[in-house]
Amino acid sequence: MKKDHPTYRILGVDPGTNILGFAMIEIVQKKMKLLELGVVHLSKFPNQPQKLKKIFERIQTIIEVYRPRELAIEAPFYGKNPQSMLKLGRAQGVAIAAAVTMEVTVSEYLPKKIKQSVTGNGNAAKEQVAAMLGNQFQIDLTDHYLDATDALATAVCHFYQSSSALGGKKQYTNWSSFLKDNPKRKG
Repeated sequence: MKKDHPTYRILGVDPGTNILGFAMIEIVQKKMKLLELGVVHLSKFPNQPQKLKKIFERIQTIIEVYRPRELAIEAPFYGKNPQSMLKLGRAQGVAIAAAVTMEVTVSEYLPKKIKQSVTGNGNAAKEQVAAMLGNQFQIDLTDHYLDATDALATAVCHFYQSSSALGGKKQYTNWSSFLKDNPKRKG
């Protein structure tokens, strides 16, 4: 994938093995614009390998169409069912593989971090997150699956967390580069 595309787009993904949510946002003059929001229904596929193949193909198709620079994905969290976590981890891994094979940078966020970024509360309900996003993008999200709004929240979280790539605060890779730009912090 070419990196010289003039727009800055972020693909958000909420991985799942029955329903996978995705959202594409574009950053224009430090403001977010929603380009697409949807889900991939996977329950119709008879087994796990076919579901994973569909995830890989769909993520690559979305990347080919929209050319995002980055993919932000929700990390699986430990629940009561280890089998479910394993399946979610596979779905996440396949989505990440689809992105990295197309040279798209990947960032992963825990569900609490995503909710906190969007609502200010890491324990917010999915419906609260969807309501905040609807208000922010000035669209009605009530008819969308919560998997899709979770994917949008993941993309929005990434926008807030990676402001350096988008013209905001600079991020540093080491202490010496930080000190070079902040000489008063040496002591």
